[in-house]
Amino acid sequence: MKVPQMIAAEFRRLFSTRMSVIALIALVAVPVLYGGLYLWANQDPYAKLNEVPVALVVADEGTPATDDAPARNVGDEVADELIDGNAFEWHRVSAEEAEAGLTDSSYDFVITLPADFSDALASIQTDEPRQAEIILETSDANSYLAGTIGEQAVKTIRTTVAEQVGREAASLLLDSISTIRGKLVEAADGAQQLVDGTATAIDGSSKLGAGASALADGNAALATGTQQLAEGSATLADGAQQVADGNAQLATSADRVGSVVGQAAASVPQARAEIQARLAAAGVDQATIDDVLARLDPVADDIAAGNDRVQEVVGQIDQLAAGSAQVASGSATLAAGAQTAADGASAAASGAATLRDGIGTLGDGLGTLEAGTQTLHTGLADGAAQIPDSDQATRDAQAKTIADPVSLETDALTEAGNYGAGLAPFFAALAGWIGIYALFLIVKPISRRAITALHSPIRVTLAGWLTPGILGAVQMIGLFTVLAVTLGFPMTHPLGTLGVMVLASATYAAIILALNVWLGSVGQFLGLVLMVLQLVTAGGTFPWQTLPAPLAALHHVLPMGYVVDMMRQFMYGGDLGRAASDAVVLLIWMVGALVLAAIGVTRMTHFRTLRDLQPSLIG
Repeated sequence: MKVPQMIAAEFRRLFSTRMSVIALIALVAVPVLYGGLYLWANQDPYAKLNEVPVALVVADEGTPATDDAPARNVGDEVADELIDGNAFEWHRVSAEEAEAGLTDSSYDFVITLPADFSDALASIQTDEPRQAEIILETSDANSYLAGTIGEQAVKTIRTTVAEQVGREAASLLLDSISTIRGKLVEAADGAQQLVDGTATAIDGSSKLGAGASALADGNAALATGTQQLAEGSATLADGAQQVADGNAQLATSADRVGSVVGQAAASVPQARAEIQARLAAAGVDQATIDDVLARLDPVADDIAAGNDRVQEVVGQIDQLAAGSAQVASGSATLAAGAQTAADGASAAASGAATLRDGIGTLGDGLGTLEAGTQTLHTGLADGAAQIPDSDQATRDAQAKTIADPVSLETDALTEAGNYGAGLAPFFAALAGWIGIYALFLIVKPISRRAITALHSPIRVTLAGWLTPGILGAVQMIGLFTVLAVTLGFPMTHPLGTLGVMVLASATYAAIILALNVWLGSVGQFLGLVLMVLQLVTAGGTFPWQTLPAPLAALHHVLPMGYVVDMMRQFMYGGDLGRAASDAVVLLIWMVGALVLAAIGVTRMTHFRTLRDLQPSLIG
């Protein structure tokens, strides 16, 4: 009997009755149902997150209006943005409604913006900044992954709010820096004016110093002259007083002489009358009397004239005495004034000397001030130059960059397309194993008739392998059709992907055949155990590097991990050289399993063991 005949005989057995046909069709459909339904259900769950009901509680009380800013409620702004974004099926409700909805599964999770949300965000501009809170409430009784999705949603909200607040804070900071720069420029200009003014003051101080020095020298000379004047005035006052005293005595004597002369002049008429009377009494004739009187009259006139002159001189002497007294008084006053002037000139000389020394000190201080103001100007100018002179548009762009300094640019070397396509390699590989495992429930691994009739272990082994291998290929074609056509997963190399699936099914068939040949029903059970091990070590969901060390070691040994990797390379357009290396590993597994199965068949054609005679524990 040849290999095709043995395969045909097995197919006739499988199609012998209606129930066997139904059973075969059901088992062939197992991979399609398992892989197709699971991947259909998880084809792109992220695209339908907007149908996930989420409660949004906005308890934010906002911030009141101030002189610098209007009233603001960031909680309302965030809520409006979330609802407009339509990332989830948002329901803005009260805290009580949200709690009740989370309990009765009306909402998968609850996000709450507390009462101090806006106030906390605004605190960044105060002396007591604090973080704003976003409260996430989940219930794993509704869905564990819903809680995980909620955490990601909160992180997204947090990032968005942080970016907005950071942009506003950075904008405020940059505006303040711009204002500071303007003030620094103004201060630098003022410092330059101060430098120029100080230079002018130094020049004026030098001139003032020269003038003060001349003033000090002049005041010193003036003090010396006024002292001499005071001393001369004192001497003059003494002399004038002596003259005044002498003139007073002369005036007194002159007054006496004038009085005597006046009396004498006044007595002349009386004397003339007495002479005339005595001459008449003596009997002198009138002619003689007249002659005598005529001779006396000129003397009387001379006496009268002399009296006038004496009185005039006496008046002049009195005036001289009065003037001498005034001169003496004025000289005394002059002497006192001259002494006062001398004292003042001395004080002025001392003050002028102090002024000269002070102006010298002022000049030194102004020199220091000039150096300091020059340093101030240079420092202010340098400081202003180090602050960028940016316009409002530039500051807005800078604030945006500060708030969100890193942008994410993804450049996928290969790309699955969606969540379902990303899981397809793993579930297709797993479905292939499940399909082969299910087929061996009704397909006989080895024909006992062929073993009895033939003594060719290789043909018997090939016949036992090709029968489930052909059915497995049918399974993989059906599953591939569902993935590529029904679900529409993108495939860079569709024929290569189908080839991987068929090769994987053939390899699985060889492995389970070897287990059945050597261990019978126990081997079939071990096929189930082996499937579980590959389920957790294939790295189909999380990277295999996250596995514990013993399981990570199995990842490098068991075939399903290589099936997953090879299928990814063909589906996503990866490294075909790497896929070829994976194919070599699968071929080694397939050839090795077939060789091991052939050895088992050889043993069965020559020997019978107690296991062959005993019924299987499993069936």
